[in-house]
Amino acid sequence: MTKANLKTKPTDADVLAFIETAEPEVRREESFKLIELFRKVTGEEPKMWGPSIIGFGSYDYKYESGREGTSPRSAFSPRKAKHSLYLMGAYCTPEARAEQDRLFGLLGKHKVGKSCLYINRLEQVDMNILEELIRNNWELMNERYPQ
Repeated sequence: MTKANLKTKPTDADVLAFIETAEPEVRREESFKLIELFRKVTGEEPKMWGPSIIGFGSYDYKYESGREGTSPRSAFSPRKAKHSLYLMGAYCTPEARAEQDRLFGLLGKHKVGKSCLYINRLEQVDMNILEELIRNNWELMNERYPQ
């Protein structure tokens, strides 16, 4: 069993102090909205993971290779160009992936990576659909990695 040497570890850094450093100013304002949304969905308080990820909850994973680690159960990062939301739960099943893709079609302006959702401005997306995406991700992660 090998513990992955990850940079993304929980820290004692102050979430609000980190947000106050985010640029541009709209990223700070929107970060507070995202924190409230994540709190509402997860029931968890935000915690810094590494230098720039705001996570909610955590889970331990172990791959067949023996590699293991701990990651935030749900998270986002207010990057300069756009917000990055981490949505790993949809990779649990093909049905979950199909539902996530359906919701992406209703969301509004965004881009996606393997397990990331990128949003330039919150005003460009449907916040109800965003909440549903975060909720689905949270529930899927809880199914796959029970607390």
